Amino acid sequence: MRVLVTGAAGFIGAALSDRLLARGDDVLGIDNLNDYYQVSLKEDRLARVHANAADTGGSFACKRVDFSDMAALKAALEGEQFDRIVHLGAQAGVRYSLENPHAYVASNLAGHLNMLEIARHRQAAHMVYASSSSVYGGNAKLPFSVDDRADHPVSLYAATKKADELMSETYAHLYRIPLTGLRFFTVYGPWGRPDMMLWRFTQRILAGESIPVYNHGDMYRDFTFIDDIVSGVVACLDSPPADDGQAKAGGSTKPHALYNIGNHQSEKLMDVIAVLEEACGRKAQLEMLPMQPGDVHKTFADIDAIRADRGYEPTTTVSQGVPAFVDWYRDYTGE
Repeated sequence: MRVLVTGAAGFIGAALSDRLLARGDDVLGIDNLNDYYQVSLKEDRLARVHANAADTGGSFACKRVDFSDMAALKAALEGEQFDRIVHLGAQAGVRYSLENPHAYVASNLAGHLNMLEIARHRQAAHMVYASSSSVYGGNAKLPFSVDDRADHPVSLYAATKKADELMSETYAHLYRIPLTGLRFFTVYGPWGRPDMMLWRFTQRILAGESIPVYNHGDMYRDFTFIDDIVSGVVACLDSPPADDGQAKAGGSTKPHALYNIGNHQSEKLMDVIAVLEEACGRKAQLEMLPMQPGDVHKTFADIDAIRADRGYEPTTTVSQGVPAFVDWYRDYTGE
């Protein structure tokens, strides 16, 4: 296949591109390389993917374009052929949505609609897209199930991701486009994002600086290693939801599938910090703080559906994944 991957210079997008190339697929990437975090990291990821493409004999190209600009997107894709789409590009970050809400409307709403239109008019065999565990908001029932209500978001980021799911449901119903939405749960690992907890904590611990611990450490997250996430994305990409032309119970229509993709473990933040301290070889200075606006207390993925339908089975524990990240971080930064 030739797969169109948006956000190809991003954490998950670059890792997915590597995996697709390794198995013999070709990849056409799209990324605007914005400066939400350092562009040099995105460029280094792309350089890695290009090198891996050369090693495998595969074809990788990445076009610098903002997919929220429909005219620019159509121009960039003119004459390009692709079979399936993995739409990972988005404006990420819960807290940043409090500071720059318009970036989320452009990228996550207009951008997602544009990709649905591309899938529709190009008659893509399948589009897998990124949603988020944030859509569950302050739900108290654990673990989070895709059958749970998700209509009380506590951040604009979460609201945009829920809107993406609703737009996708509409397009699957009207145009019978095979779509799969994946609700990611706290992805981490080598080549991760500098705005995420593990990177920031590692950087501060190694520098002898204090780390901010919100809700006084009473936080739980379903940490999911990048290799497991990519395996799940590929498994879904290879299996478009069937279209029987019938409405399913509850009003949801095929061919649109929604899955949680996590580690099925809700880790206490303080326990993860302990693993991180051991990997860094030094104790952290903890700055205990109250809960931040837009944050949630606990996340925990019920992965029964994706396990049953797509054979997804995460294998990497926090005790394995955190040291792997720290080793990569030290090698990449020289710290």
